[in-house]
Amino acid sequence: MSDSFSPPQKHLFAGLIFDEQDRPVEAVYVGREPCYVVDDQGFRRHIPAIDIDRQVFDAIVNQIAGHEEIISEQAAKMLGQDDPFSKALIANQLKNIAQQFPILLTTGIPEETRAYLGMIGFKIIINIHGEVVDIIQPGIVNPNDDNG
Repeated sequence: MSDSFSPPQKHLFAGLIFDEQDRPVEAVYVGREPCYVVDDQGFRRHIPAIDIDRQVFDAIVNQIAGHEEIISEQAAKMLGQDDPFSKALIANQLKNIAQQFPILLTTGIPEETRAYLGMIGFKIIINIHGEVVDIIQPGIVNPNDDNG
């Protein structure tokens, strides 16, 4: 029973996930497993949180890939740490971000951070099968948009 001593996994994006009808998706636990609950015409589909969280995490990692230097430069400026060492440290963390997923599952994303993301309009849209159909990220330029 070594599993009983492992820290429980967390919902990474609780409060930020909505169904295709723009209804909030509930975050619950089934035993120790975090799940998101989608209302499918009255039937409550319990989808393991890791399935949805992994899709969102991978999408964000893919957006970061190849842009680590620019992101680290901007992050260092925002933090008031605009020196080469800080930029390199942040860039290195971004390059290794994919390896952080297992740690993030046990620590979770702080509630304040998720609340802030929700306030600025960050939203994840899933279908009844738990597939991510859209990630709305205000301030991110869509390369397919003709308005920019």
